[in-house]
Amino acid sequence: MRKLYYMGLESYEARYTLQLTAWNRRVFERRGLDVVYVPGTTIDNTQSISVGQVLDAHGRSYFSMSQMMNLVQLMKNGEVTAEDVIYFEDMFQPGIESLPYIMDQIPAEQRPRIYVRCLAQAIDPDDFVHVWGMAGWMSTYERMVNHFVTGVLATNEEMVAHMRIAGWTAPIYNISGLAFGKAEVLERIGGSANIRPFEDRPRRVGFAARFDQEKQPGFFMDLIDMFHDQGPVGVEFCIYSGGPLRSNNAEYVTRAREMEAAGKLKIYDNISKNEYYAHLNNTRVLFNCALQDWVSNTVSEADTLGCNVLYPAYRSFPETFANDPNRLYVPWSIDDAYHKIQNLLREPHHNMGLISDWNNGTVDRVVDIITGNGEQWNRAGNRYRDHAAAAKYHVVKVES
Repeated sequence: MRKLYYMGLESYEARYTLQLTAWNRRVFERRGLDVVYVPGTTIDNTQSISVGQVLDAHGRSYFSMSQMMNLVQLMKNGEVTAEDVIYFEDMFQPGIESLPYIMDQIPAEQRPRIYVRCLAQAIDPDDFVHVWGMAGWMSTYERMVNHFVTGVLATNEEMVAHMRIAGWTAPIYNISGLAFGKAEVLERIGGSANIRPFEDRPRRVGFAARFDQEKQPGFFMDLIDMFHDQGPVGVEFCIYSGGPLRSNNAEYVTRAREMEAAGKLKIYDNISKNEYYAHLNNTRVLFNCALQDWVSNTVSEADTLGCNVLYPAYRSFPETFANDPNRLYVPWSIDDAYHKIQNLLREPHHNMGLISDWNNGTVDRVVDIITGNGEQWNRAGNRYRDHAAAAKYHVVKVES
């Protein structure tokens, strides 16, 4: 690879995109890559999501199309060659249809290799595209992208399977994680020396997923009620939100506000990234119950900051946790979640830190793939499910 053209995402204070380019940049520089960070123009300066759930509907479209204009200009100038790679952080890139239109009409020596990272979309039955009725045109868009890209990057083996049964034809690679920068996160609390000792933290359980229906916040609130039904609780329950607490089902927000008024939970919304990390650094367990969450940056952040994590043994999470049974609960058993939270509130788990270590290597796996050194992650052929059960990294097993 001569040069990498990096098509990053616009920055949102409440989302992981705030740090995404920086996490990638550190690895690219360490690996000695020649990188062009193709710029885009933001629609405003708010760094907030006003329309939509994952990224702002207007902001994503505006930034993406302006970024594509800049990429097309580079191609027109002859700066992009067949020795180069264009890497899109999000497979959904409004304006991307211009690439096959151009490349089908230019000489082969001017056609770069193209890799896209899939975040979910129509292959995921719980993705918001199905909530809002977008699946028909989105699945057509996905088939178009499959026609011209060099490879699609999936975040885990289960996503690979969803792509395969959807009939995707492009080469599929499992990068087994999300881009993450462990050192950068630790810098935001002043370094690892400032990780609060577990025993000094309150008996606090946090919830940091979006409050939309695919994240099942109702299950978390049912769990809180279960704790209260058992008698004196002695546990704090908190919701952490980078923006105002909102949902694609308003009933969840109403219930959460009522529970807060009743003293059952505390809502921390409109918090900055650094404030969120300070909260994690004072939390014992981060809980997740999402139907739709392919790996999740929240697990890496909490695992970095000395917080135990409890997630469902569902879709990507067995791979993310290397099949660790103590920190995975039976979906959707509220009893199993209840008992495992009790255990994780007592002491730090002996495998704490390994999840974030593994995800900290995700960008390196991406670099290996786009430079032709990552074929072990290629999921071609009819035996792609052979990889599903194998742990991607070693965990310490402690017999009870």
